[in-house]
Amino acid sequence: MSGFIYLFRTTEADQREAMGTPERAQRSMQAWLAWIRELEAKGHLKDPGQPLERSGAVVRGKKKVVTDGPYAESKDLVLGFIVVEAKNLEQAVELSKGCPMLEGAGSVEVRPVMEGPLS
Repeated sequence: MSGFIYLFRTTEADQREAMGTPERAQRSMQAWLAWIRELEAKGHLKDPGQPLERSGAVVRGKKKVVTDGPYAESKDLVLGFIVVEAKNLEQAVELSKGCPMLEGAGSVEVRPVMEGPLS
């Protein structure tokens, strides 16, 4: 089994929509917990990760230009991550399809964790 990281991305508007009322926030949290528990029960959850703050910075290029915000695109927020174990990228992608983030306009970026001298 190999490790894969899921990065959860959405827009600020979609995040407000999902968490806009106590009832919606509770439904959203229940859906997330159910999905995480299912991954764990099937032996795929390697690290439950953490939600991320909305602040941060990105450092780019040789000139080390610093931009406020941890955004992939100017409208995207990176909300958090988990690490799963899967046989290959195809299985990791299939497992990600149960993510509640995909019920809205959010996305799950699936990235293999490099194995080698740094791991």
